[in-house]
Amino acid sequence: MAAGRDSLYLGLDFSTQQLKAVVIDGNLNVVHQSSVQFDSELPDFRTQGGVHIHTDRLTVTSPVLMWVQALDLLLDKMKRAAFDFAGVRALSGSGQQHGSVFWRTGASETLKHLDPDHNLEQLLHDSFSVSDSPVWMDSSSSKQCLDLEAAAGGAERLAEITGSRGYERFTGNQIAKLRQTRPDEFMDTERISLVSSFAASLFLGGYAAIDYSDGSGMNLLDIRTRNWSQICLEATAPHLDQLLGAALPSTSVLGSISSYFVHRFGFSESCRVVSFTGDNPASLAGMRLQPGDIAVSLGTSDTVFLWVQNPRPALEGHVFCSPVDQEAFMALLCFKNGSLTREHISNECAGGSWEVFSAMLRETPLGNDGNIGFYFDTMEITPPAVGIHRFDSEDSEVSSFSPQVEVRALVEGQFLSRRLHAERLGYSILPGTRVLATGGASSNKEILQVLSDVFNAPVYTIDLSDSACLGSAYRALHGLLAESGVSFLDVVKNAPEPQRTTTPHPSAKQFFCSVLLILICSWTSFMVSPPP
Repeated sequence: MAAGRDSLYLGLDFSTQQLKAVVIDGNLNVVHQSSVQFDSELPDFRTQGGVHIHTDRLTVTSPVLMWVQALDLLLDKMKRAAFDFAGVRALSGSGQQHGSVFWRTGASETLKHLDPDHNLEQLLHDSFSVSDSPVWMDSSSSKQCLDLEAAAGGAERLAEITGSRGYERFTGNQIAKLRQTRPDEFMDTERISLVSSFAASLFLGGYAAIDYSDGSGMNLLDIRTRNWSQICLEATAPHLDQLLGAALPSTSVLGSISSYFVHRFGFSESCRVVSFTGDNPASLAGMRLQPGDIAVSLGTSDTVFLWVQNPRPALEGHVFCSPVDQEAFMALLCFKNGSLTREHISNECAGGSWEVFSAMLRETPLGNDGNIGFYFDTMEITPPAVGIHRFDSEDSEVSSFSPQVEVRALVEGQFLSRRLHAERLGYSILPGTRVLATGGASSNKEILQVLSDVFNAPVYTIDLSDSACLGSAYRALHGLLAESGVSFLDVVKNAPEPQRTTTPHPSAKQFFCSVLLILICSWTSFMVSPPP
């Protein structure tokens, strides 16, 4: 479904290292892109990779005014490029998940009366009770995670309620830490936003609601009722429901754009602000995942995105409310040992040559004659394990493989792990299932063939370097139509399609299903206790 040819839809992404904008027209064509790099273009904040890593190496924050100033700079760039702000019918955005912004008492009045003769950084300079926002890289709230899990009735029960066990980076635990360690700043807070709802608040000229999908990454939202969990709220901070406000569907139109942007940049008064969400949910929208699809990002770490109808939250991985379908969920799994581990084995077994590595995959049989390996150079997230574990066809652990066997053991073992944990969260391979592969390793056809065989589904590739930003632009368009019952997939059905790269071998289904059963039985032999 296409909208008016002259209508524009703006998507923004407040990520860790940059602020980016993508604009699409009513036919889903990208017509404008712009960005601001935090480190290089805002050097006064002295960030590295967009963050400050504190001396304890656990606390990681970003200056909230850096994000504000980045928006000033981005919109000024677009204005100098003669961008047609008046043509924007709707905008939406995303923010790095889990990060929190603490608005000082009185900030709501400031937001309502922004003077278009001044930039946002000047106007909002004193509007935050906490100047450096905790972000997703922070791991300093272990005590608060344990406290929350205990209050909920255990880690599994917390996962059942909120979609995840207690994680240090999750917002609720960061709020609890702030309340306990910096009570004066907490007492001077009148509203707590996620990075996404903070950004939406700037455009709205008032506090924007947290959306269901990004709210699922806080350890505070009941993902089934889509209300704040009273148990989790009470364990985190008093009167927290008032500080958070009510959460809303991710497709909600929050209102019209603030008059500040109308007068300063020339936006139309009728431009609508659609709920912002987290960067991972926005990426799912940008990838246009359908029921039964799975997306695998093959980067430094491997990330798996799933569209799930009947989730089974577990101690590993995360379940969020879907950003595009109020009846569905998305699951997210992160694996630390991704491309760097593949590169390590390539260096050891193929002399660092990816051509030789690929040839080894071509020349070894599917299933590797029963040999399999699991390679964790660093402590893995999913599952919590470390070290190298090789098993021969008799399911006995062995100390080494030949180089050819090692290469296939690595790749098959990685993808078997991805599939096993996806199925534990409620994922099922359906007749129309597609695997969407992205990231650096998605250019290697032999690696994709193994991925296709293990998942028994065709693999498609798509360029998703701006997936969160593009997904936000798609969501801006969908937000205008959602109330009339138009589905997200109908809105984006004419967007460019991914390209099919590989299909599974006919014998793959039977073989890898049996291997999965063996794997489930032996998996615990090398797992370690999960970190608190």
